[in-house]
Amino acid sequence: MMATDSTPRFRPLRFGVTDVTTRPGDHGVLYVRATQDLQPHPVRLTDRLAHWAATTPERTWMAQRVRNADGSLGDWRHISYREAWASARRIAQALLDRNLSADRPVVMLSENDLEHALLSLGCLVAGVPQCTVSAAYSTVSKDYDKLRHAVNTLTPGLVFASSAERFGPAIEATVGADVEVALIEGTLPGRSTTPFSALLGTEPTPAVDAAHAAITRDSIAKFMFTSGSTKSPKAVIITHGMWTANLQQMNQSMPVLTEEDLVLVDWLPWNHTFGGNHNFGIVIYNGGTLYLDEGRPTPAGMAETIRNLREIAPTVYFNVPTGFEVIAHTMKTDAQLRKNLLSRVKMFFFAAAALSQPIWDALFEVAEQEVGERIVMNTGLGMTEGCPFCLAVNSPFVQAGDIGVPTPGLELKLVPIDGKTEVRYRGPNITQGYWRNAEATREAFDEEGFYCSGDAVKWIDENDLNRGLKFDGRIAEDFKLSTGTFVSVGPMRAKIIAACAPYVQDAVITGINLKEVGALLIPTPHARTLAGLPDDASLQQVLESAPVQQHFQNVLNQLAAQATGSATRVARMHLMAAPPSLDKGEITDKGSINQRAVLKHRASLVEAMHEGQLPFTLVPQQ
Repeated sequence: MMATDSTPRFRPLRFGVTDVTTRPGDHGVLYVRATQDLQPHPVRLTDRLAHWAATTPERTWMAQRVRNADGSLGDWRHISYREAWASARRIAQALLDRNLSADRPVVMLSENDLEHALLSLGCLVAGVPQCTVSAAYSTVSKDYDKLRHAVNTLTPGLVFASSAERFGPAIEATVGADVEVALIEGTLPGRSTTPFSALLGTEPTPAVDAAHAAITRDSIAKFMFTSGSTKSPKAVIITHGMWTANLQQMNQSMPVLTEEDLVLVDWLPWNHTFGGNHNFGIVIYNGGTLYLDEGRPTPAGMAETIRNLREIAPTVYFNVPTGFEVIAHTMKTDAQLRKNLLSRVKMFFFAAAALSQPIWDALFEVAEQEVGERIVMNTGLGMTEGCPFCLAVNSPFVQAGDIGVPTPGLELKLVPIDGKTEVRYRGPNITQGYWRNAEATREAFDEEGFYCSGDAVKWIDENDLNRGLKFDGRIAEDFKLSTGTFVSVGPMRAKIIAACAPYVQDAVITGINLKEVGALLIPTPHARTLAGLPDDASLQQVLESAPVQQHFQNVLNQLAAQATGSATRVARMHLMAAPPSLDKGEITDKGSINQRAVLKHRASLVEAMHEGQLPFTLVPQQ
């Protein structure tokens, strides 16, 4: 885009991939890749850890606030690169002493903390595969089915958790008595447990260096479970070579990661690929510092995030859309947050869900008022099977839905399917498959070895392919009305969420084999501000209040006026008071909504809505 006097000014940011090359295939297939090649990278992430321990030994690798006796969070506890490398070698020896392996890996149940991080490093040094499962499987789930599935799939030799009190019931329900349990705090009645301090206190021997040297690019580093959209979660195999290749790809796509000492303030859970591979990895790969944020993108949890961002100035900042929404809103009135967060951040980056344009615009507006320039909002498209980084935008002039161009070394295969285009992947960062699930592995790859993502894409500008791609929904989510008309779910969801911002978290699109499209809306806590009711009013009372109903009636009328036909017209809309269920797979631990699971478990609700028998269902009024 050519700069003009009216062109917004952005804080300078260099993009690594500016051009793509394409080649045609049979039956309308198109292959796409970056023009630049992937540069050399180490075999193991811990090669980089050892490098930084030798060259910048006293630099902080990771820090976490100390929890006081009353439960409050106090000052920061720091671990240097020297301490991290030494601790990792001691823990590695403890793991080698237990003869752990891919068949008997380490499984971690609890949230991000310093001990969890050190145990992860110990696994990487020893060549012992690890897996962090969602803490919600132990602390939120009522039946422990997903945790039980993970344990049965992996058959761990060691299970780790932070607290006996919090994780004891889940361990007793799912982990066999013959499996060793390591805890930071507490013990389990009637069961022998190992204190984490015992692992950390093991003296390393030459066996540690031998085990580390024996690791190859194909050695398994970790397993990461998918969210399990329609079936049980699958354990994605992440090799050491996949991970380091992807980290090098990130550096080449986003040079900002390498241009100064990297500082992150991050809450993203390590059981998820965004937090556990992407952010955990780039800090070690680039010798950066990670401040563990114990906040969460919830009304209560964001208070801690805001506190941390007032104090620690990140150089790049990663979050999910819900988190950015709260930050954008808070910065309007919080001068200290504006000053500190915007002081040296070069790039914002969101993933895991769509960011509505109003939130995007709010961040730009606040930054322009505070520092006279916008902060580039970066995003892309990734997946657990890609470790996760696959595509990223390559211009500051990006709109909601843009995902950009492939990272170096990764080849895309664009395949026409039922009027849409599926993106498939082949490259050094793509998994070899799913652990102990040969059938799912066979189904995931096509005849050329490309991973079939199920994501649909289209070009931002067909006359300038270097601008990259836009997300066009999920192939499997799209459906036909009874008239035979295709409904493109992804773009419709994005349009509804943008129109309803900031009062709606997500929309579940209904109408499969019916004559019209409907939408079940999942409200955010902001919806309460519309109702004018007391704080103790139930969510159902809020959603059924006249001001809330009228607001969404107006939104629905506007959407209907913009529709071009039955496939783009929302004919029915209902606000759901019952939250999505983790146990039923309706919501993932990172907060994204599983469309198919909601439709499956709320089939009677959908039926009642479309038959006009569901109270407080809105229809367009024109």
